[in-house]
Amino acid sequence: MKGVLLVNLGSPKSTDLDDIKSYLDQFLMDERVMDFPKPLRSLIVRGIILKKRPPKTQANYKRIWWEEGSPLIVISERLQAKIKQQVQVPVALAMRYAEPSLETGLRELAEQKVDEAFVIPLFPQYAMATIGTASAKIGELQKKYFQQMQISVMPPFYNHPDYIEVLSESIREKWEEWGYEHLLFSYHGIPERHIRKSDVTDGHCKMDAHCCQTPSPAHKFCYRHQCFETTRLVVEKLGLKKEEYTLSFQSRLGPDRWLQPYTDKTLEKLGKKGVKKLAVATPAFVADCIETLDEIAREGKEDFVKNGGDELQLIPCLHDRMDWAGVLAKWIGSWVQSSGKTEA
Repeated sequence: MKGVLLVNLGSPKSTDLDDIKSYLDQFLMDERVMDFPKPLRSLIVRGIILKKRPPKTQANYKRIWWEEGSPLIVISERLQAKIKQQVQVPVALAMRYAEPSLETGLRELAEQKVDEAFVIPLFPQYAMATIGTASAKIGELQKKYFQQMQISVMPPFYNHPDYIEVLSESIREKWEEWGYEHLLFSYHGIPERHIRKSDVTDGHCKMDAHCCQTPSPAHKFCYRHQCFETTRLVVEKLGLKKEEYTLSFQSRLGPDRWLQPYTDKTLEKLGKKGVKKLAVATPAFVADCIETLDEIAREGKEDFVKNGGDELQLIPCLHDRMDWAGVLAKWIGSWVQSSGKTEA
């Protein structure tokens, strides 16, 4: 029997400090997120970050927490429910960190006699710290607990026409409603070394003006290229002019070089440049979370207004839109009919 596992990143169980610490420890101790040798990683995470950061993180989560729970979890559950209504196979939901865990999700499918699972990571672009770590963990769990289950993982859908259509439509709707003058595409940042580590050619990725535009096998695992390509396709679909949009990367941590330009610096520049009405899309996410609801909608707005802007509006992620749920149901249907091929 076939079944589907939707996978998102995860969230603390609650806004209690212990739950925040537990989540941060699990997330930051992942070798594909903070890719230092374990002793150094442990020193940084458990010796420094977890002693200083949790109270601030707790305050941020409290600001965005919904009555039903974590926005990311609640939105993911709503999306799961809508997909279930449109497909004929079991659909489970799991998070890479915290609950429901990947093991919990796979067990839910196994209990329904699923022996062929299609995993859909809800991350449009490939990164070590998203699809990379989720795929690796699923592989470990399969060997340990689910050897009789055939598991395939859907590749990144950053340039899939169905995804681009829905993403573009979600942006177009707000553009017409708000009448903004500039659009910022803000993607979650990653360290530049992650790009180089993911380079299967061991030399193509140079983080310059040309490598992401030059065809290469490296692009299959290049987060930077895939962010640029998502933006290019949406811009083309919307008919935007070059001066009407900007791309940037948010959420850097520590002194290392991360992908640039940085979102906070870009917001300052746009404000000083005279942009008054700004909309921000966050295409690295399909569900709003702390990085969108607090980092962009609160901190980003403060930065923009402080530097001369008048209004910043966050364009909601795809959430549980009917057209987005319909696209996922279509991909699942294609997989069911194709005897388990990973291309949707």
